[in-house]
Amino acid sequence: MTKKRRRHTPEQIIRKLEEGHRLLAGGMELDEVCRHLEIAESTWHRWLAQYGGMKANDAKRLKELEGENARLKKLLAEAELDKSMLKEIGRGKLLTPNRRRSAVKMLCERFGVSERRACRVVGQHRSTQRLDPPEVTDEEARLREFLRDFSKRRPRWGWRRAAKAARKAGWTVNDKRIRRLWRDEGLRVPTRKRKKPLRGIGAHVGAMCPIRPDALWALDFQFDTTADGRTLKMLNVIDEFTREALAIEVDRTIDADHVVAILDRLAAERGRAPAYVRFDHGPEFIAASVADWCRFKACESVFIDPGSPWQNAWIESFNGRFRDEFLNGRHFDSLLEARVLIEDWRIDYNINRPHSAHGELSPAEFAAKWTINQPQAA
Repeated sequence: MTKKRRRHTPEQIIRKLEEGHRLLAGGMELDEVCRHLEIAESTWHRWLAQYGGMKANDAKRLKELEGENARLKKLLAEAELDKSMLKEIGRGKLLTPNRRRSAVKMLCERFGVSERRACRVVGQHRSTQRLDPPEVTDEEARLREFLRDFSKRRPRWGWRRAAKAARKAGWTVNDKRIRRLWRDEGLRVPTRKRKKPLRGIGAHVGAMCPIRPDALWALDFQFDTTADGRTLKMLNVIDEFTREALAIEVDRTIDADHVVAILDRLAAERGRAPAYVRFDHGPEFIAASVADWCRFKACESVFIDPGSPWQNAWIESFNGRFRDEFLNGRHFDSLLEARVLIEDWRIDYNINRPHSAHGELSPAEFAAKWTINQPQAA
């Protein structure tokens, strides 16, 4: 019968080494000492190299240090694993139980950890994890589909406008429910980095606030490019009272004569020229041809101070909406495509886009309401 191999503790090894050294000092040969200690000579030399000169207390402390080192390594490995799992979840907080439940399942499958540990990393109680999520009713499924479709059609409009659109479409829902479903579906409007507001000395914006349609038109240029890298120059014209986008002229270049032609066309369409036009000191606006047109039409020019775009605040706000809601999400292949798509967006802006300053009415609705309520002024 084979004798079972014996595993020695560090204290036992040191005691046997001390006994072996005593026997060797007494004149006994090494092979006899090893037989007496019941070990092989190779084991004697290995023990001597590892524990030679140590006391029993030293071996005990070494064993404690090795155990502590193993625990620290285990803790470090677990911390690194937790960090990797947190990175896998992504930035931000998981605010709903359903999202945390999905995150726990994903961590268990991808990292092979237990549900207990995944719940601890995510911050989900295990009893909540075991609960089945409530079933989605047919009515709620249709409402969620409506919100997803709304987010695709209006990517820069948030849940507040979605709630108004849902109620307008016939849904009986409040803002809190729309907000909850909006967040459950992961819908959000990407935040824009706020620029540092400009500061300067200039006329107050309210100094020239219009009191009727066609009292003041504001003009400004914007630029974009087509797929071939060529420039698109856009002249935006708005009515500051109704906030209507009267024109967005798109071309490769627009000079002063082109500006006059656009003003002539708008005056013919509206039936009259504006009382004032406001623009900056661009070369197209300070040209003699524009000054002559204003003089012939009995229209006053209002120039903002150099470097003071806030004095032309309404057109600058329109430019920002135009850039954010349309231009940033489009890539034009040709000038013709840009003209068609931009004109479609302008019409949609006038008819459908609500303005909080108008009581959530679109520019066209506000202009029609004002004309009905103010027939004499109109």
